[in-house]
Amino acid sequence: MERNFNEWLSGFRASIADYGYYINFEKVYSNVDAIKIELNILNSLIGSKNIKADFENILQKYPETLKAIPILLAKRENEIYCQDENGGYLYQFDLKKYTENSSEHQEQYAYFMEKTGLFDLLQKHLINNLVDYVTGVETGLDSNGRKNRGGHLMENLVERYIQKAGFIKNQNYFKEMYIHQITEKWNIDLSAISNQGKMEKRFDYVVKTENMIYGIETNFYGSGGSKLNETARSYKTLALETDTIDGFTFVWFTDGNGWASAKNNLEETFDVMTHIYNIKDMENGIMNKIFK
Repeated sequence: MERNFNEWLSGFRASIADYGYYINFEKVYSNVDAIKIELNILNSLIGSKNIKADFENILQKYPETLKAIPILLAKRENEIYCQDENGGYLYQFDLKKYTENSSEHQEQYAYFMEKTGLFDLLQKHLINNLVDYVTGVETGLDSNGRKNRGGHLMENLVERYIQKAGFIKNQNYFKEMYIHQITEKWNIDLSAISNQGKMEKRFDYVVKTENMIYGIETNFYGSGGSKLNETARSYKTLALETDTIDGFTFVWFTDGNGWASAKNNLEETFDVMTHIYNIKDMENGIMNKIFK
């Protein structure tokens, strides 16, 4: 059945964010738990009337609390450099590098707490509990990881549909296989797509049925850019090359409104490629129809 490109393109999505995309709470809780004892010790500074002396006393008795300080400023590094009219200082929050609990060290770190505003935060009772506060900080920092999580969303989605079609990982479907691995495993000549063995391509997934090997690429583009044109052109070439190989089929799952900016190049690939599909196709059971 011949498909209409514009109709197919109209079904592309603006986003494929899943429920775990926004915040990885398991990671947040793990990071907080790792310093929960130190945070609870520092909780004694909340509302302190003599916070500088109390802080220095904590450093004297519990120097390990140092490692919990950077995250109070939303910093993961254990070294922080600060500069003002009194000069610069590299603060070490790694206990191994915080060599001696001298009064000079304690005075300098108290200066850090004062100048960064952390003493104000604690002394003025602007927060009630550092564990809760750091949970919030970690949640904010984790939102920066969305880009990395987003890069795997389409891969994960495609894998779930492969599994839903009845395929089992490392039995009849495989993740991230290179051309040489496919060649060695099933004794198939893929030189047509490896430039006679000079290029090493990796497929996101490989599905193996009784009569066919399917090399699968996946991607999702929520925004446009020059990369989309390059991707469309390269996959068009790959599709034409794999058409010459008996027993091997190239399948491309793609989606995303970003393709609107590279519509013409995508259409050229669509016109020559039999197995190019979007998320809607997967929802309509395309896996069961093509992997035979």
